This record gives sequence, C-alpha cells and structure tokens, in this order.
Amino acid sequence: MKAVALTEFGEPDVLSVQDLPEPLVGPDVVLVEVRAAGVNPVDFKIRQGHLRGAFPHHTPLIPGWDAAGVVRAAGPAVRDYRVGDEVLGYVREDHVQHGTYAELVAAPERTLAHKPAGLGFDRAAALPLAGLTALQTLNAVRVGRGDTVLVHAAAGGVGHLGVQIARQLGASRVLGTASERNHAFLRELGAEPVTYGPGLAERVAELVGGDGKVDAVVDFAGGQALQDSPGLVREVSRHGSVLDAQTALGQGGQYVFVRPDSQQLAWLADLAARDALRIELARDLPLDEAAAAHRLLEDGHVRGKVVLTPR
Repeated sequence: MKAVALTEFGEPDVLSVQDLPEPLVGPDVVLVEVRAAGVNPVDFKIRQGHLRGAFPHHTPLIPGWDAAGVVRAAGPAVRDYRVGDEVLGYVREDHVQHGTYAELVAAPERTLAHKPAGLGFDRAAALPLAGLTALQTLNAVRVGRGDTVLVHAAAGGVGHLGVQIARQLGASRVLGTASERNHAFLRELGAEPVTYGPGLAERVAELVGGDGKVDAVVDFAGGQALQDSPGLVREVSRHGSVLDAQTALGQGGQYVFVRPDSQQLAWLADLAARDALRIELARDLPLDEAAAAHRLLEDGHVRGKVVLTPR
C-alpha cells in the first residue's frame, strides 16, 4: 500500500510516500480503506521526536491518529463492523508506527464509530481527535447547564469544536479567545470573542460582569493562556488544559490526554451529520502533500482543521 512515513525524526521533509506492507488484521481489529486522514499538531510533534518519552516508536513510522473510510476486513472477534461499513476513528494505540496517513489502516474496534450517512469523509476525518479532546476536557471541568465558559484558542481545530460542544452540554454563555481576524467566525459559532494578550482578565470581567469570573475555562493554547486561567475561574479545579500537565495540575486544575471512546465519537458524529456541530475545514490536501500540511499547522494560524486525502 501507499503511505506517508518517516525513517528519521526532523523537519517536514523527512516525510515521504512509501510502498509498505498492508497492515495485519488482528482478532479485534478492523481494516479500514482510508478515504481521508485528519492532521493534528500531535502529528508534527511525533515527527519531531517529542513524544519518544511517552510512547515506544518504531520505523518506518506512519503518522496520523484520525481517519474516516470504509471497512475492507474485520477480525473474527469484531462484532460491530462489517465489510462495507463507513466508519471514523481516533486510531491511537500504545505505540507509534501504524498511523492513518495511508491507504489502509488497522484500527482496533474500540477506536471506531459508524460514520453517519450525512457526514462526508473529509469532515468525519477531521472530527475524532479534536472533537474528543474538546468533549473530554469540557467534561473534566464539569461544564453543564447554565455555565459561562471560556475557551482558549477558540478558532483552532479543537477550540472551534469546544465552543459548540460547550453549548450542547448546556452552557449559557461561551467566551472564546482569538485574534481579531477570527472574531466574526467565533460569533458565527455562538461565542463571544475576546482578544488575546495583556489585559485579558479585565476584558473577561467586563463581558461577564458580577465578580468578573467564569464558571469554567478550557485551554487549548498553552503558554500565557494557561498561566492566566486560574485567575479567570471561580473554582480553580474547573480549569483544564490539554498541553501542559505539570502546569495545569500544579495550579490545581485538570489535565486531559484524549482517549478513544466509541460512544462519545458516535455522539459527536451524529451532531455533525445533523449540522448541530460545524466542522471547519481549513485545507483538504492530497496524501502526498503531508509535509505541506505539517508546515501549515506549525505556522500556528490555521482556522479549523486540515485533512489529507489518498488519491
């Protein structure tokens, strides 16, 4: 099969299209013909070698943890998927090698959900990691009915979904930090935009009134945004981050490392299929332009998601 892989860590140019063996199909594994693969910041961090302390890595290494496609085969213990089913998945395992930047991916059954007919493959591939990250972080800080929530990096791949999912969980108001060029976009999603930078606490206080604080904060930006979060929330345990475990936990907040969850993914996919969850696609590139996709994300100004499509 054709796949994008690396044999050494480094700059985007270490990625190349290679002919590799088809994946093995274990007893509880589903072989998926990939129609689209999502690209996430974790992919370029893996390419740079930054996750070698967290997971065993093996080469040739195919990046990618998001996919949408069609079931080609299923192991004998698989119960929920048959050949021809359309699926999407957050295909993360406990080691890094057999990713989704490929024509075929072997996905553990627990990582998949059925793709609704009303959801295209490109948007389905953009949803799993980002959508589950947003949902699990909002759950960790107990977002519920009537809450006022602040979402950091609200126009990004995770953040723009987090804004909408917070509404689905019952939040009455959602504030979102973003550059001014993305303020109109945030308003379309139902958020009240707030500009980054010095004076953030004052701008939030002016918007919310009262004691000037919000009920919950979710951080998808890191850096100064995470440093500011405890001072913006009424109860310190109700702020969470996906980027800096040591800082978040040291502040008394929550750290979230996203986990595969078929039921949560099915719920998100249903929302997207019913147009109750907008998935913003920044770019849809051919698989052999994976290096260009990584450069886009590393530039840090992508609104929404980037996907790769095998030819």
